[in-house]
Amino acid sequence: MTEQATRKPFLYVVVCAAGIAADVSKLITAAQEHDWEVGVIATPVAMNGFFDTAAVEAQTGRPIRSAWRTPSEPRPFPAPDAVVVAPATFNTVNKWAAGIADTLALGTLCEVAGLGVPIAVLPCVADALASHPAYRDSLERLRGMGVRFGQPYTGEPDEDGGRPDFGWVRALDLVAEPERPCTPHPIAGH
Repeated sequence: MTEQATRKPFLYVVVCAAGIAADVSKLITAAQEHDWEVGVIATPVAMNGFFDTAAVEAQTGRPIRSAWRTPSEPRPFPAPDAVVVAPATFNTVNKWAAGIADTLALGTLCEVAGLGVPIAVLPCVADALASHPAYRDSLERLRGMGVRFGQPYTGEPDEDGGRPDFGWVRALDLVAEPERPCTPHPIAGH
């Protein structure tokens, strides 16, 4: 039996700098309970106290990636079978849709989008930012690329003063959905 046939599917979790990132362990736990291996890639700003990096590394058994590796360094993660971006911020969504790859997280997202890997995004964007035309255009572009989006989350308190739950587990449902047909690239088939 080959190594590919015996290994668990590998999930990349891309973490952005939003307060809800402190609960990313909920997604990791759910993924592990669904028999995924997990590797975390974080934006540089998210690494500055938005989540407990030591706890996440202990939970996944792998280092968190945030910076590019040198060509002589081995790849720390296998190729992904799926990717979840949670929480996804205004900045990350817009840069990704524009093809800007100035961080490892963005470079990874730009690359995997072209590989046909299922990608789920759980946005965490305030209503005022979500109303910006660039953000709406970015969502449309990413959806056109086959990216799957969970319900928007603003982080604003409910009428009773509590905060709604963030859809951590919903991300796993999104990457498990059958592939949706998309419009082929005009050069495809040549």
